[in-house]
Amino acid sequence: MTTAPLPSPGGGRRRLFLMRHGSVTYFDASGKPMLPETVPLNETGRAQASAAGAAFAADGVKFDRVIVSGLPRTIETAQRVLAASGQQIAIEAWPELEEIRGGRLSSIADAELREAFTGVFEGVVDPAKRFLGGESAGELMDRVHPAIGRLRADPDWDSALLVLHGGVNCAILSLALTGSRVFLGNLAQTAGCINALDVGVDEHDWVVRFVNYTPPQPLQLATRATTMEELFRQYQKSRQR
Repeated sequence: MTTAPLPSPGGGRRRLFLMRHGSVTYFDASGKPMLPETVPLNETGRAQASAAGAAFAADGVKFDRVIVSGLPRTIETAQRVLAASGQQIAIEAWPELEEIRGGRLSSIADAELREAFTGVFEGVVDPAKRFLGGESAGELMDRVHPAIGRLRADPDWDSALLVLHGGVNCAILSLALTGSRVFLGNLAQTAGCINALDVGVDEHDWVVRFVNYTPPQPLQLATRATTMEELFRQYQKSRQR
Protein backbone atom coordinates (compact mmCIF):
# COMPACT_ATOMS: atom_id res chain seq x y z
CA MET A 1 0.00 0.00 0.00
CA THR A 2 1.36 3.41 -0.95
CA THR A 3 0.90 6.44 1.22
CA ALA A 4 0.14 9.78 -0.30
CA PRO A 5 2.86 12.32 0.47
CA LEU A 6 2.03 14.92 3.06
CA PRO A 7 1.64 18.45 1.74
CA SER A 8 4.69 20.58 2.31
CA PRO A 9 4.37 22.87 5.33
CA GLY A 10 3.16 26.28 4.21
CA GLY A 11 2.59 25.05 0.68
CA GLY A 12 0.65 27.56 -1.38
CA ARG A 13 0.89 30.41 1.11
CA ARG A 14 1.83 33.85 -0.12
CA ARG A 15 3.22 36.83 1.77
CA LEU A 16 1.48 40.16 2.37
CA PHE A 17 3.64 42.95 3.73
CA LEU A 18 1.18 45.44 5.17
CA MET A 19 2.48 48.92 5.97
CA ARG A 20 1.01 52.06 7.44
CA HIS A 21 2.08 55.22 5.64
CA GLY A 22 4.80 57.36 7.16
CA SER A 23 4.17 60.21 9.56
CA VAL A 24 2.18 63.24 8.40
CA THR A 25 1.10 66.50 10.01
CA TYR A 26 -2.70 66.57 10.45
CA PHE A 27 -2.89 69.72 12.63
CA ASP A 28 -0.86 72.91 12.64
CA ALA A 29 0.73 74.38 15.78
CA SER A 30 -2.59 75.97 16.80
CA GLY A 31 -4.54 72.71 16.40
CA LYS A 32 -6.18 73.75 13.12
CA PRO A 33 -6.81 70.62 10.99
CA MET A 34 -5.24 70.13 7.58
CA LEU A 35 -7.22 68.51 4.78
CA PRO A 36 -6.46 64.79 5.43
CA GLU A 37 -6.95 63.86 1.77
CA THR A 38 -4.00 66.02 0.73
CA VAL A 39 -1.39 65.93 3.52
CA PRO A 40 2.08 64.74 2.40
CA LEU A 41 4.68 62.97 4.51
CA ASN A 42 6.59 65.17 6.90
CA GLU A 43 10.33 64.87 7.46
CA THR A 44 9.90 62.05 9.98
CA GLY A 45 7.55 60.21 7.62
CA ARG A 46 10.00 60.38 4.75
CA ALA A 47 12.72 58.91 6.96
CA GLN A 48 10.35 56.14 8.15
CA ALA A 49 9.47 55.15 4.58
CA SER A 50 13.12 55.04 3.52
CA ALA A 51 14.01 52.98 6.61
CA ALA A 52 11.31 50.46 5.71
CA GLY A 53 12.68 50.22 2.18
CA ALA A 54 16.17 49.64 3.55
CA ALA A 55 14.83 46.84 5.77
CA PHE A 56 13.27 45.12 2.76
CA ALA A 57 16.49 45.57 0.77
CA ALA A 58 18.60 44.07 3.57
CA ASP A 59 16.66 40.80 3.30
CA GLY A 60 16.38 40.86 -0.48
CA VAL A 61 12.58 41.15 -0.49
CA LYS A 62 11.07 41.60 -3.96
CA PHE A 63 7.45 42.56 -4.54
CA ASP A 64 5.17 41.31 -7.31
CA ARG A 65 2.42 43.82 -6.48
CA VAL A 66 2.42 47.19 -4.72
CA ILE A 67 -1.00 48.52 -3.71
CA VAL A 68 -1.86 51.83 -2.03
CA SER A 69 -5.11 53.59 -1.17
CA GLY A 70 -4.42 56.40 -3.61
CA LEU A 71 -4.14 59.10 -0.94
CA PRO A 72 -0.88 61.07 -1.32
CA ARG A 73 0.63 59.86 1.94
CA THR A 74 0.38 56.21 0.86
CA ILE A 75 1.71 56.90 -2.63
CA GLU A 76 4.72 58.82 -1.33
CA THR A 77 5.48 56.13 1.24
CA ALA A 78 5.37 53.39 -1.40
CA GLN A 79 7.58 55.40 -3.74
CA ARG A 80 10.20 55.89 -1.05
CA VAL A 81 10.06 52.22 -0.02
CA LEU A 82 10.61 51.14 -3.61
CA ALA A 83 13.44 53.62 -4.14
CA ALA A 84 15.23 52.54 -0.96
CA SER A 85 14.79 48.85 -1.80
CA GLY A 86 16.00 49.30 -5.39
CA GLN A 87 12.78 48.20 -7.09
CA GLN A 88 10.81 49.59 -10.01
CA ILE A 89 7.23 48.36 -10.05
CA ALA A 90 3.90 49.96 -10.92
CA ILE A 91 1.94 51.24 -7.94
CA GLU A 92 -1.77 50.37 -7.96
CA ALA A 93 -4.32 52.63 -6.27
CA TRP A 94 -7.35 50.94 -4.66
CA PRO A 95 -9.67 53.68 -3.32
CA GLU A 96 -11.72 51.20 -1.30
CA LEU A 97 -8.67 50.90 0.96
CA GLU A 98 -8.72 54.57 1.98
CA GLU A 99 -8.69 55.35 5.70
CA ILE A 100 -11.84 55.29 7.82
CA ARG A 101 -13.69 58.50 6.99
CA GLY A 102 -14.45 61.01 9.70
CA GLY A 103 -17.19 63.62 9.82
CA ARG A 104 -16.94 67.33 10.60
CA LEU A 105 -14.79 68.00 13.66
CA SER A 106 -16.52 71.31 14.27
CA SER A 107 -19.88 69.55 14.75
CA ILE A 108 -18.66 67.38 17.65
CA ALA A 109 -19.39 68.69 21.15
CA ASP A 110 -16.47 69.15 23.52
CA ALA A 111 -17.83 66.50 25.89
CA GLU A 112 -17.94 63.92 23.08
CA LEU A 113 -14.65 64.82 21.42
CA ARG A 114 -12.30 62.34 23.06
CA GLU A 115 -14.65 59.41 22.44
CA ALA A 116 -15.10 60.52 18.83
CA PHE A 117 -11.33 60.40 18.31
CA THR A 118 -10.40 57.26 20.22
CA GLY A 119 -13.53 55.09 20.54
CA VAL A 120 -13.03 53.16 17.29
CA PHE A 121 -9.50 52.29 18.40
CA GLU A 122 -10.20 50.83 21.85
CA GLY A 123 -10.61 47.09 22.33
CA VAL A 124 -13.23 45.02 20.50
CA VAL A 125 -15.28 47.68 18.74
CA ASP A 126 -19.04 47.72 18.15
CA PRO A 127 -19.38 47.71 14.33
CA ALA A 128 -21.88 50.57 14.66
CA LYS A 129 -19.37 52.86 16.41
CA ARG A 130 -18.47 55.83 14.26
CA PHE A 131 -15.14 57.59 13.82
CA LEU A 132 -15.38 61.37 14.36
CA GLY A 133 -19.09 61.18 13.59
CA GLY A 134 -18.42 59.74 10.14
CA GLU A 135 -17.92 56.19 8.90
CA SER A 136 -18.51 53.27 11.27
CA ALA A 137 -16.13 50.39 11.96
CA GLY A 138 -18.60 48.07 10.24
CA GLU A 139 -18.79 50.22 7.13
CA LEU A 140 -14.99 50.27 6.99
CA MET A 141 -14.80 46.47 7.17
CA ASP A 142 -17.52 46.12 4.54
CA ARG A 143 -15.38 47.91 1.95
CA VAL A 144 -11.94 46.67 3.04
CA HIS A 145 -12.59 42.94 3.49
CA PRO A 146 -13.95 42.35 -0.05
CA ALA A 147 -10.92 44.15 -1.50
CA ILE A 148 -8.58 41.82 0.37
CA GLY A 149 -10.66 38.87 -0.84
CA ARG A 150 -10.23 40.08 -4.42
CA LEU A 151 -6.47 40.33 -3.98
CA ARG A 152 -6.31 36.83 -2.53
CA ALA A 153 -8.35 35.46 -5.45
CA ASP A 154 -5.73 36.67 -7.93
CA PRO A 155 -3.14 33.87 -8.32
CA ASP A 156 -0.56 35.96 -10.18
CA TRP A 157 1.55 37.15 -7.27
CA ASP A 158 3.62 35.65 -4.46
CA SER A 159 4.74 38.70 -2.46
CA ALA A 160 2.72 41.91 -2.23
CA LEU A 161 3.27 45.23 -0.48
CA LEU A 162 0.18 47.11 0.74
CA VAL A 163 0.78 50.66 1.98
CA LEU A 164 -2.39 51.75 3.73
CA HIS A 165 -3.68 53.38 6.93
CA GLY A 166 -3.97 52.62 10.63
CA GLY A 167 -7.69 51.91 10.65
CA VAL A 168 -7.58 49.94 7.41
CA ASN A 169 -4.68 47.87 8.70
CA CYS A 170 -6.66 47.12 11.88
CA ALA A 171 -9.54 45.88 9.71
CA ILE A 172 -7.19 43.55 7.79
CA LEU A 173 -5.33 42.31 10.86
CA SER A 174 -8.63 41.75 12.67
CA LEU A 175 -9.85 39.61 9.78
CA ALA A 176 -6.62 37.61 9.84
CA LEU A 177 -6.76 37.07 13.61
CA THR A 178 -10.48 36.31 14.00
CA GLY A 179 -11.59 35.11 10.57
CA SER A 180 -14.76 37.16 10.94
CA ARG A 181 -16.31 40.63 10.88
CA VAL A 182 -14.72 41.75 14.13
CA PHE A 183 -12.82 45.01 14.55
CA LEU A 184 -9.93 44.99 17.02
CA GLY A 185 -9.22 48.65 17.52
CA ASN A 186 -6.27 48.40 19.89
CA LEU A 187 -3.83 46.92 17.36
CA ALA A 188 -1.17 49.63 17.34
CA GLN A 189 -0.09 50.80 13.90
CA THR A 190 2.78 53.23 14.28
CA ALA A 191 3.52 55.49 11.31
CA GLY A 192 5.78 53.68 8.85
CA CYS A 193 5.28 50.27 10.49
CA ILE A 194 5.43 46.90 8.72
CA ASN A 195 3.22 43.86 9.36
CA ALA A 196 3.73 40.47 7.71
CA LEU A 197 0.89 38.05 6.99
CA ASP A 198 0.86 34.80 5.05
CA VAL A 199 -2.31 33.79 3.22
CA GLY A 200 -3.26 30.36 1.94
CA VAL A 201 -5.86 29.14 -0.52
CA ASP A 202 -8.55 28.66 2.12
CA GLU A 203 -10.16 31.95 3.17
CA HIS A 204 -9.45 31.22 6.84
CA ASP A 205 -5.81 30.30 6.21
CA TRP A 206 -3.99 33.30 7.67
CA VAL A 207 -0.67 33.29 9.52
CA VAL A 208 0.26 36.54 11.25
CA ARG A 209 4.06 36.63 11.31
CA PHE A 210 4.65 39.96 13.03
CA VAL A 211 2.80 43.19 13.73
CA ASN A 212 3.82 46.87 13.99
CA TYR A 213 7.54 46.49 13.30
CA THR A 214 9.04 49.98 12.99
CA PRO A 215 12.54 49.88 11.46
CA PRO A 216 13.77 53.29 12.74
CA GLN A 217 12.71 52.60 16.36
CA PRO A 218 11.82 48.91 16.76
CA LEU A 219 11.48 49.12 20.56
CA GLN A 220 9.05 52.08 20.28
CA LEU A 221 10.27 53.76 23.46
CA ALA A 222 9.31 57.31 22.46
CA THR A 223 5.66 57.18 23.55
CA ARG A 224 2.98 55.13 25.26
CA ALA A 225 0.10 57.10 23.80
CA THR A 226 -1.86 55.81 20.81
CA THR A 227 -1.95 57.64 17.50
CA MET A 228 -5.50 58.86 18.10
CA GLU A 229 -4.70 60.00 21.64
CA GLU A 230 -1.87 62.11 20.22
CA LEU A 231 -4.10 63.55 17.49
CA PHE A 232 -6.83 64.32 20.05
CA ARG A 233 -4.26 66.21 22.14
CA GLN A 234 -3.12 68.20 19.10
CA TYR A 235 -6.65 69.13 18.05
CA GLN A 236 -7.67 70.15 21.59
CA LYS A 237 -5.49 73.25 21.20
CA SER A 238 -7.93 74.67 18.66
CA ARG A 239 -10.85 74.24 21.09
CA GLN A 240 -8.97 76.05 23.85
CA ARG A 241 -8.34 79.24 21.87
